[in-house]
Amino acid sequence: MTDSTTPRFARLAWAALWYTVFVILWGAFVRATGSGAGCGSHWPLCNGEVVPRAPALATVIEFGHRLTSGLALLFVVAVMVGAWRLYPRGHVVRLGAGLSVFFMLTEALIGAGLVLFEMVADNVSIARGFWVAGHLLNTFLLVAVMALTAWWASGHPAPGWRGHGKLAAVFLAALAGLLLLGVSGAVTALGDTLFPVETLEEAKELTFSDTAHAFVRLRIWHPTMALVVAVLVAAAAWAGASARPDAIGRRLALWLVALYAVQLGVGLANVWL
Repeated sequence: MTDSTTPRFARLAWAALWYTVFVILWGAFVRATGSGAGCGSHWPLCNGEVVPRAPALATVIEFGHRLTSGLALLFVVAVMVGAWRLYPRGHVVRLGAGLSVFFMLTEALIGAGLVLFEMVADNVSIARGFWVAGHLLNTFLLVAVMALTAWWASGHPAPGWRGHGKLAAVFLAALAGLLLLGVSGAVTALGDTLFPVETLEEAKELTFSDTAHAFVRLRIWHPTMALVVAVLVAAAAWAGASARPDAIGRRLALWLVALYAVQLGVGLANVWL
């Protein structure tokens, strides 16, 4: 490993991360537009063809997502190969790169399962909620290990928890809360897509109806959970800044709180719209 190759590898790892974020956003667009069945119940083929001819718009959206997802897999494989070449056995960058490939593969398998078992489009089964939850949890873990790989490749050390039991407990509580909140948000968003409303009054009436679907009922609990997790996130940010009172520690703590505040604002905008 040389000083010249390490920055290039770090840039590759960051590029792979941001490209993967783009693919995830495209996947959200696929769900929001109801294009998940654009290739029918075929995988890896699209409507029984390698390249669909005269495709409908939904097919173009879904097929484009599959192509970009394939490129994301090549990205993380390139990062893993680079990590194996540049870093010694047991190095944390190697671990992060290997986990990135693992979670990218499980991401592809879950995506394939959604299509093959027809957990897309207008499917309102409870099973689809579990598939969506599993998909999101895997996506969170994928982004986390890719971000850590890029962070460590940029020269930052791996965290040491020895002697920081309370700090670790606060961070784990905040992390668990964020994962649960993300799952409830994904299923709530699915319910909003499957059971659309035009006004807040209509949404309130549907949510509190005795016949409301389980996905719709989450509209009550998700905002409450978001406020509880906000306290956990703020506590984790404060604990982290206190444990590492340097410029980087304070900056990361502020970014954590600011991004969560933005997330709350976007959630409120979703409700209003």
